[in-house]
Amino acid sequence: MKTNIDTLISICAGDAKSHELMNLLHISPKFSAWEEGRVSRAELAQALNMMLFDGILQRVPTGKDYTSDVIARGGKVMLDHGALRTVRWFGIGDLPPGEAALTRILKPLGYRLQGRYPLDRLSMTGRSYAHRDDPENISQFFVSELHPERFSREFQEAVTRVLGDSVDPLTPGAVSLLNELDRDGTLSMQQATELLPVLIKCFDRQHGIPALSDYDILKSESAEMAWIATEGNVFNHATDRVVDVFQTAEEQRQLGRPIKPQVEVSGSGRVRQTAFKAATVLREFRTDTGGVIMREVPGSFYEFITRDQMTDVNGVQQLDLSFDTGNAQGIFKMTANA
Repeated sequence: MKTNIDTLISICAGDAKSHELMNLLHISPKFSAWEEGRVSRAELAQALNMMLFDGILQRVPTGKDYTSDVIARGGKVMLDHGALRTVRWFGIGDLPPGEAALTRILKPLGYRLQGRYPLDRLSMTGRSYAHRDDPENISQFFVSELHPERFSREFQEAVTRVLGDSVDPLTPGAVSLLNELDRDGTLSMQQATELLPVLIKCFDRQHGIPALSDYDILKSESAEMAWIATEGNVFNHATDRVVDVFQTAEEQRQLGRPIKPQVEVSGSGRVRQTAFKAATVLREFRTDTGGVIMREVPGSFYEFITRDQMTDVNGVQQLDLSFDTGNAQGIFKMTANA
């Protein structure tokens, strides 16, 4: 008998895709029991994360190759978090500015703010969101906001031009369902299968083809904003929680895969991260003469993380789910250096 998560993904993406993802990804033991016909916020959050992770595998060949190896040896991927980039700027079409475009979705799904991380070297602010119902087993979201006001006027004007035609994929019907989910914590299976495809669309690029001249302006001051210009709100990276990130990195290096030379270690020493080099993707740009040309640009990437246990203020042992500003700024450079 199919679980609610399996049913959700099957209806949205087909039985084959659901079977693939259910076999590949770690699923919390809490999901082994479910209420038939009713989908909890945690189940919907898990299904969304699995579909967004599948998007990373379609865009990042090294991630796809790595997960194929995991499956071949009978393992599972523990999705730790997905990272997204937003722009806190007004006048960007129909889309709410900054992380508000995403938190209006995350909060009804059961997420709450876990931590705030100033990314001053990048003129960004990062915030992590953990799930209330099962924070160690349901993937977190790391949402960063870029602050155009910290850049030149020319840069700000380019941001406005690039993002000015943004559309809002969240339909009135979806807003209504999110309100109901926020109130009750559950939806019917039919409601959940109507909502999930709309939520997936919210994690995509919502603006049109950028002008190459604007892209060059943005790239000259912020590789992160240039990335947003071509990729939008897709997962910048998805992160696999592994037992020993140093060992994993060395194994991937021996296989000849383009992995970061060094592992980023948090100030506490409990959080260690590294990543594959960002994939290179072809994107369209508008020219000054009204034509469209293709250029290779940095896309998304696949990350690895190891988290140690810590003792909380009540003396309870739990997984350290925090992030580290230094780690994050180092990892973000994977797209700048691609």
